[in-house]
Amino acid sequence: MVSHLTPTPVSLLARRLRSDPNGPLLTYYDDATGERIELSARSFDNWVAKTAGLLQDGLALEPGAHVRLLLPPHWQTLVWAAAAWSVGAVVSTGDTHGDPDADIAVAAAGPDRLDEAVAIGADDVLALSLRPLGARMSDPLPDGVVDYAVEVPSYPDQLVVIMPPEPTDPAFTVAGITQTLHGVVERATERASVLDIADGDRILLATDDPVAAIIDSYIVPLAVGGSAVLVRNEDAARRDARVDQERVTRAL
Repeated sequence: MVSHLTPTPVSLLARRLRSDPNGPLLTYYDDATGERIELSARSFDNWVAKTAGLLQDGLALEPGAHVRLLLPPHWQTLVWAAAAWSVGAVVSTGDTHGDPDADIAVAAAGPDRLDEAVAIGADDVLALSLRPLGARMSDPLPDGVVDYAVEVPSYPDQLVVIMPPEPTDPAFTVAGITQTLHGVVERATERASVLDIADGDRILLATDDPVAAIIDSYIVPLAVGGSAVLVRNEDAARRDARVDQERVTRAL
């Protein structure tokens, strides 16, 4: 029997907010742009709450709805996954193998991704600039596409979920296989064991894979009470200095 104590990504973030709300949870770098942003559990949760509020109250998303993330490994990708899970949505990334049609499509700036998002035929399509600090889009958007950065600020920093999801609810579809909310945590716990990640580790992950980013730089650190440094477009020559600067204890 699954109890209310069965861990999910939602409960792990809530636990982190109680134990260490102000310490670093996620540090994000993009070596192609020079961007660096550090998010505590509290600041990350504020973004999650606002985004989940947009989904639940602004877009009337219902539990079990499907959110397709056409996004690269980025701190906002992690926010979107966490927000969708908060309100009981099922998340998938750009890998569409075996995916059902999406109810909501979320795409990065750029004509290719936005065209792909529109072509999905979702009820709602949102665009993310992925510019520092969640800035607005700088170019006009196709008809019917909403600028996330314009809409999200009006939602509160704390979320009241109308229908809280259960640990056994579907959460993450990857390559046609859907895991439950608890299954996502189980996968992350197994990853931590395989990668020899210990409690409190600060993990460095450089990846082009949004699924790896969601699991290894968000759920794994939450599961072990650690934190992560997520790097996009890594300049390998900077790695040693970054490991020292960020006090990384486990580089993947």
